[in-house]
Amino acid sequence: MTKNYTSTRDNSVKISAKQAIKKGFSDDKGLFVYPNLGDTQVNLKKLITLKYQEIAQAVLTKLLPDFSSAEVQESIDNAYRDSFDSDKITPVVDVDNFHVLELFHGPTSAFKDVGLQLLPQLMKHALTANNKVMILTATSGDTGKAALEGFKDLHHMGIIVFYPDGGVSSIQKLQMVTTGGHNTKVAAIKGNFDDAQTNVKRIFNDAKLKEALGDEVSLSSANSINIGRLIPQVVYYFDSYKQLVNNGTIKAGDKVNFTVPTGNFGDVLAGYYAKLLGLPVNKFVVACNENNVLANFFQNGVYDRNRPFFQTVAPSMDIQISSNFERLLYYKSGEDAAYVKQLMDDLEDSGKYKVSKDVLARIQEDFYCGYSTDDEIEKSISDVYNHNGYLMDPHTAAGYKVMRDYQKLDSETPMILLSTASPYKFVNAVANAVLPKTADDVLQVMKDLSTATHVPISDNLRQVWDLPVRHQSVIEKNQMSDYVKAKVEEVFYDNHQSSSN
Repeated sequence: MTKNYTSTRDNSVKISAKQAIKKGFSDDKGLFVYPNLGDTQVNLKKLITLKYQEIAQAVLTKLLPDFSSAEVQESIDNAYRDSFDSDKITPVVDVDNFHVLELFHGPTSAFKDVGLQLLPQLMKHALTANNKVMILTATSGDTGKAALEGFKDLHHMGIIVFYPDGGVSSIQKLQMVTTGGHNTKVAAIKGNFDDAQTNVKRIFNDAKLKEALGDEVSLSSANSINIGRLIPQVVYYFDSYKQLVNNGTIKAGDKVNFTVPTGNFGDVLAGYYAKLLGLPVNKFVVACNENNVLANFFQNGVYDRNRPFFQTVAPSMDIQISSNFERLLYYKSGEDAAYVKQLMDDLEDSGKYKVSKDVLARIQEDFYCGYSTDDEIEKSISDVYNHNGYLMDPHTAAGYKVMRDYQKLDSETPMILLSTASPYKFVNAVANAVLPKTADDVLQVMKDLSTATHVPISDNLRQVWDLPVRHQSVIEKNQMSDYVKAKVEEVFYDNHQSSSN
């Protein structure tokens, strides 16, 4: 098996895992992928006897071949030693006739913590002595704070987060704008998440900006377009399977289904990577909200983002360009980079593309996709709480509704629903679904919800209200490049860089 990564848009690209993590994004606008991924398999029987960190060691060793065993182990230890409030890292909870994989036990109460606690540690080993790297991140809510927390005060690293003004929950915004650290910068942009993400990608390919930054500073990403963020998420698919084997729900080798709420497609793509590595998965059930471009694609093979953009109660899924879907197209087209490039050029030129019947059929073999409206999300939160006593955030609830749709087709295969965030990160939507009336003050709503449901508020969300606001920039989307240039100067040259690690 090759030890190099390549680009989804150019098979002649050959780059090491360390280089791929440092760059984040290919010069041809493609994403870095590992060719022939299914050629290597993990030892499933051994994996289901291991602790989370040991499973991570086994998976990362397969997918990051130029990292030494010691580098991988140190990175995992620093990422997960004491930053999660569960010793299982991602515990599985039984609810009714399905299982919830809780991914919100990290420092910012969202699934992004799993990847973003580990990515900065891997990045440290990817940088050479005189390198400096500025992380650029577009966020629809959760990635921003998780990335800020992971990269805060790291030596030779800075981070800039762009989020859509008015397009994240009040808690998500508060988490970001109160972030400390000498190397963290946050700006709201006048536009939506797709505007932020598109402009970040343009900045990565801005030759004038690269020249202005010089050889010393490189730009990279903390979004799941960076394989160093994506690969850690593969681990919890294996670990959740292990938990079901260990509690007697399934036997080793039995197939399971996963339901995954999606915006940028990274979370569910990590599951597909796990399947390629040998995890017995029957179907991935992909859940969208009313921005249902993917659900429409699964019907007719046409990806068309020329449609109204909706702000929903599940804002982290308010996305119409699912970047990681490009990686799936690469694998499902038989690793045909020229074909993927043509599709992505079509998307950029006309806002849409159409895949062949063969490619669509191959995707449908592994994936089912549906969507949930805001009303259905609210009903799902209410129903599951009232019938089962389990409190879901809106994104998990979008997944729940689509999961129930799919279970009409397959009620026998054990189902694992990924829960991507604490209900308190989207407390207004959750409270509206389960409380008879709600207060105007968000903090009071959190307290009322906790009193009524006996679901505790995590320390990080309870304490954020007492922190000072440190970031107040609101900029036009065409000002993002100038903002990056100014903040690189500020972080690396105006201030004394801390030597903390």
